[in-house]
Amino acid sequence: MSQLFSTELFPASDRIDAWQWNAQQVCGDCRIQLPRTSFRGSIEIQQVGVLRLTRFSSSPLSFWKWPHDTFSEENSPWLVITQLGGTRRYAQSGAEVLLNAGDTTIIDASQPWSSTCETDCVRLYLRVPRWMLENGLRSREIRPGQKIWRTTRAGAALHRLSQSLYYEARRMDNDETEASLDAYFHALAVALGRDEIFEEARTALLHHILRYIDTHLAEPTLSPVEVATAVGISLRHLHRVFSATDGTMGDYIRGRRLEQCRKDMMDSRLRARTITEIAFSWGFSDAAHFSHAFRKQFGTSPRAFRSEPRRSDEDFRGFLEKSTPHIEAQPN
Repeated sequence: MSQLFSTELFPASDRIDAWQWNAQQVCGDCRIQLPRTSFRGSIEIQQVGVLRLTRFSSSPLSFWKWPHDTFSEENSPWLVITQLGGTRRYAQSGAEVLLNAGDTTIIDASQPWSSTCETDCVRLYLRVPRWMLENGLRSREIRPGQKIWRTTRAGAALHRLSQSLYYEARRMDNDETEASLDAYFHALAVALGRDEIFEEARTALLHHILRYIDTHLAEPTLSPVEVATAVGISLRHLHRVFSATDGTMGDYIRGRRLEQCRKDMMDSRLRARTITEIAFSWGFSDAAHFSHAFRKQFGTSPRAFRSEPRRSDEDFRGFLEKSTPHIEAQPN
C-alpha cells in the first residue's frame, strides 16, 4: 500500500502551500524554504512491514527541523537516507555530510537537523525506531551523519537494497518483507564498518540461545518458536544465527537430550529408573522415537548400552564435537 502526493495535481499557485502541508505530515514541524516560482515535487510513502519508506522528489529546497515531540531513547526515530538523484547536504550537531546519488547516511530524527540542495534531487527516507536500528546493527553505538559511499561495494549493495525495498514493498508478503529488512540491516552494518561488531553480537546471541535451550532442555514443548520468543528475535533470524553451527536447532536440541540421557544411564545412582523414565525426563515423549534416535546417534540401542558394565566418555567424544556448535567460550 502506498500514498502519493504530487504538485502536478494542484494549480501552480497552490503547489508550494500543498507541498509544505504534505511534507509536514511526513516530517513533522519544520521550516521549509522553497523557490517562489516553478516549484514541483512529489512524496510517495511505502509501508515496509512496520516501517515507513518515503520517496521525496523535488526542485531545489532547504528545510530545518526542530523536533518538539518527546520520545523514550529506545523509541526515538532515526532516518536512513539514501540519495537517489542529485546532490544534497545534511547537517546535524555541527557535522555535515554531502550525499551524491547512491550515497547513504543516518540522521537522528529526534534531534534538530537540516537539509538543503541546489538542484533537482530524489531521496529515500527509511524511518526506524532506535531499538529496531540497534537490533538490526547489533550495536548500541550509532553515530549520526556517517557517510556511506556508493563507490564502495557495501555502499553499492545498500543502495540497491534500498531501491528494492521501495519498488518491491507492495509485492512482498510478510516473510519476504522480514527477510528483506534483515538483509538491509545486515548490509547497513557492514557498510558502517560494523561487520566485526555484528559477528561479536551474533556469537553473544548464539550463547544466549544455547543457554536458554540447556536451561529448558527437559521441557517437551521446547521448540524454535519458543526460543525465538524468549530471546526476543524473529524465527527467521533465530535460524540464521544458528546456521553458523554444524546443524539445525532441532539437531542440537535432540543431541543435547540424547547426551543427557546417556549420562543418566551411566549413573549408578539412577539404576532404579527405567530407560523410558530417563528419556521422558529429558523431553522425549515417545519411547520408540527415543530408541531410534539413540541407536542412530550412538550406534547401539539404549538397552544394550545400559547393560554394558562400563562406558568411557572418550567413546562419545566424536558425538559431542559433531552435535555441539563450535563457538568460543564467553567470559563469565
